[in-house]
Amino acid sequence: MKYEQLSALKDEAFRRLTGVKRTTFCSMIEILKQAKKEQKYRGGRKKKLCIEDQLLMALEYIREYRTYFHVATNYGISESNAYKCIRWIEDTLIKHPTFALPGRKALLKSDMEYSVVLIDATESPVERPKKNSAISTQERKKDTR
Repeated sequence: MKYEQLSALKDEAFRRLTGVKRTTFCSMIEILKQAKKEQKYRGGRKKKLCIEDQLLMALEYIREYRTYFHVATNYGISESNAYKCIRWIEDTLIKHPTFALPGRKALLKSDMEYSVVLIDATESPVERPKKNSAISTQERKKDTR
């Protein structure tokens, strides 16, 4: 679902669908647009999705815990492109002071008692060794003698 379609929703329906209030969504957009302006232009193609759609894609990924493949096919982009977009949005928002959590020392010094549970259930890329039939065949021959 694109941002153009969501703009017609009421505030409560928007929050139920995305997981954030519309005002929070707008502040996230401003932060991402500012970060995009500060980024160096490295050349390459123009992004297929606007920043609003990229943020919606990231929120959908986080909220529904769908795979990159499913999110990417929903938005008509490749799986690797979806990964890069979601990763950039997460990193950019985490670095901004508005969405950053206080550090451990700040929490220990304060008198306020926090009861927070954070669960990280994101996908992480794993590099596995390539199987080479020639090497594995030689190893099997050595063991049979």
